[in-house]
Amino acid sequence: MKRLSLLILALFSLCYGIEERTYFFTSESVTEGHPDKICDQISDAILDAILKQDPQGRVACETVSSKGSILITGEITTTATIDINAIARNTLEEIGYIHPNYGISAKECAIMPLINKQSPDIAQGVNITENHEQGAGDQGIMFGYASSETEELMPLPILLAHKLAKRLADVRKAKILPWLRPDGKTQVTVKYVNDEPIEVTKIVIAAQHDPNIPKEELEEFIKEYVIYPVCKNYINENTQFHINATGLFVIGGPEADAGLTGRKIIVDTYGGMGRHGGGCFSGKDPSKVDRSAAYMARYIAKNIVAAKIAKRCEVQLSYCIGIAEPISIYVNTFGTSIVPEQEIEEVIRKVFPLKPYEIISHLNLRQPIFKKTAAYGHFGRNIFSWEKTDKIEDLKNELCL
Repeated sequence: MKRLSLLILALFSLCYGIEERTYFFTSESVTEGHPDKICDQISDAILDAILKQDPQGRVACETVSSKGSILITGEITTTATIDINAIARNTLEEIGYIHPNYGISAKECAIMPLINKQSPDIAQGVNITENHEQGAGDQGIMFGYASSETEELMPLPILLAHKLAKRLADVRKAKILPWLRPDGKTQVTVKYVNDEPIEVTKIVIAAQHDPNIPKEELEEFIKEYVIYPVCKNYINENTQFHINATGLFVIGGPEADAGLTGRKIIVDTYGGMGRHGGGCFSGKDPSKVDRSAAYMARYIAKNIVAAKIAKRCEVQLSYCIGIAEPISIYVNTFGTSIVPEQEIEEVIRKVFPLKPYEIISHLNLRQPIFKKTAAYGHFGRNIFSWEKTDKIEDLKNELCL
């Protein structure tokens, strides 16, 4: 019935000259030196250090960055012995914060750890016992999204924004543009026609820099070494560029703006092209479904799109603390699926592991892989297990395709 309706709508549009649906969608990203991303990386570096020694460690680590100081707090229960101060300083140094003039100094800043243990009330719902399987570490809703518009099955605006942000860091670290400093933001606007990306219409770059670089030179070099290598296939003579639009961006990092773990959740996911359940990822061990179930939701959505069951797919999973099975599954294919969405929802339970323990095992999440996720997005990079498309045949077989 849905396929017939889409055919009728297409014929109606053709016969009566209905205009194409044109719209513009914008997504942003930030560099690894952005104050919030500093915090995400420190939190996930601590998580990784614990998982190296204690794969069953329970971690909910929050970091705050401000001028000259890093505060690390949260709840950690582990047998691991780690040096939190050294982890934080090493992370800052890897990012490039090696001088106080950059916004914070890895060697000179104050590090303040304030860590508690996980609440036993939470632990009893997560611990595996003879009479209790591992339940969700909290209630919550998680979303996953995929789109056929790019090879990575990600929305183009956030994909390009991430690549621009990563490129800013790469040319800085390689000393191609040595006057760049760690902080920065990017933003990309894409023109869509009938849900297909056509061109990039606007690119916004805010790059922290040495005070001695002239603005005209800065703009020229960022276009040449950052924008064109990333976006050349999508830009044209009409594309507008806004580079350091205020004129100066010398004061940056935590000196200019306090940072906090989990404050860039839309940057971490799909750039707004797809909903977000609300919980952040960084600093949380995989018993927290905020993280592990969001990865599973992406895995499900990506396999559905990769199997050509739909061009776009959003999957929602919801959980109750202490209960293993998800309490609901919802699929939205935005009118692009070749089978009814209800059938897809039923098949998901058969094909994909959805209990927290099963998710952790299937995606192999009890290992130190999370610091890599903490900048430039958790999705769209094939280095992660949740980006595999190994369930295509299972989905097709269950749906008789």
